Amino acid sequence: MTETITDLVAAYAYGFPLVFDLEQVERYRTVGVGKNAAADWNTFSHARSLAGPEDTFVTINNDTLYSIAQLDLSVGPILLEVPATAGRYFVLQFVSAWTENFAYIGHRATGSDAGRFLLVPPDWVGSEPDDAIVVRVPTTVASIVGRWAVENDADLPAVHALQDATTLTSVNPAAVPAGMPSIDTGLSDTAAFWQRFVRWSEAFAPAERDRAMQARYIELVSASDEADLAAAVVQGRALLEKVLAGGGGNALVNGWNLAYHSFDYNLDHFEVGALDDPAFKIADPQQRIIQRASVALGGLWGNHAYEAAYIATYIDDEGEALTGANTYRLHLNPLPPVSAFWSLTMYDVPDYFLAANPANRYSIGDRTAGIEYEDDGSLVITISHAEPTDPRARANWLPAPAGEFRPVLRMYEPDAAVLDQTYTVPAIERID
Repeated sequence: MTETITDLVAAYAYGFPLVFDLEQVERYRTVGVGKNAAADWNTFSHARSLAGPEDTFVTINNDTLYSIAQLDLSVGPILLEVPATAGRYFVLQFVSAWTENFAYIGHRATGSDAGRFLLVPPDWVGSEPDDAIVVRVPTTVASIVGRWAVENDADLPAVHALQDATTLTSVNPAAVPAGMPSIDTGLSDTAAFWQRFVRWSEAFAPAERDRAMQARYIELVSASDEADLAAAVVQGRALLEKVLAGGGGNALVNGWNLAYHSFDYNLDHFEVGALDDPAFKIADPQQRIIQRASVALGGLWGNHAYEAAYIATYIDDEGEALTGANTYRLHLNPLPPVSAFWSLTMYDVPDYFLAANPANRYSIGDRTAGIEYEDDGSLVITISHAEPTDPRARANWLPAPAGEFRPVLRMYEPDAAVLDQTYTVPAIERID
């Protein structure tokens, strides 16, 4: 690999989260994703049912209804109003254009009372209102990723009412959103990526600490030939996939990638609900960049672990790749310690989409109807492509695709034992 391509691969890793994120922002805004219909800037799109295989978004959950809004604060401040939720778990997660989580509103962060929040652009100067909490948004384009816990189908109307009462209102209703800089038509995929990187990174400035590095990368990209740029995209994507499959710098315990610090790359912007805590900051500058990129690829818009802790695995207890050709079991003893709830969700590889199956079951957890616990309160989950014949195994079955797969365990509002790794999850055992 030449020095130029090595540097371009580094530029790719730096720019990938921004480009990938804003492509998804535009996708949600113009065509929608699965249950979330398209919604223009500064407007919520509310999914009315849980996600399924048709929702082709990386590592989407099957636990909550999504309420998604793409913000464009070029119009100035926007008022967010949230209703009282009577203790229901929900979170409105705020994500910058660089995929950095900078604020949380919800059950853990702000409680269950009704609230008013004034969302303001990075250059805003004004008096803070008495009746609203100001949330400074670090990039003029950003995302609100809302999640509402749902118990069952009968619970859906109650959640729909909460969604409908969650609103965004522009303080300057006549203002027109500027949107994102346009990209030339007719470009190759490679050329389009680099043009998006240059134009979008200039439009949506990163944190001050990254600006000199960004300027060097833009200069390098502008001076490089098409062959080197194309090679860097291929090698950069391969690097991110390798990092993701290898744990992304996280601890591996019993084959599980403990992604408790995967989203700790925000070092600069901490608004309501976001913890400005060294325990949730990646100090190493190179690790921070590659972590941000690989996580965008494998789990875009995931929460900090103090909101929801994620672990995932690709391998069984013998270190072999998980595949639907085999049958497995996961014995959770004890169950995950959480203040909210937990779930184990199945994803295919390499897309990380929910896996279609005849049972229409995409996750299993402490809210799954009909699961059968052991006498000691533990739970044995059967994971297989073929439907189990044993009734107990069938009750606790998590269907898998025919090929390779990656299950993800989510622990919402995890106890300290999860975050300090006192609590561990055993390896998935192959049983055939």
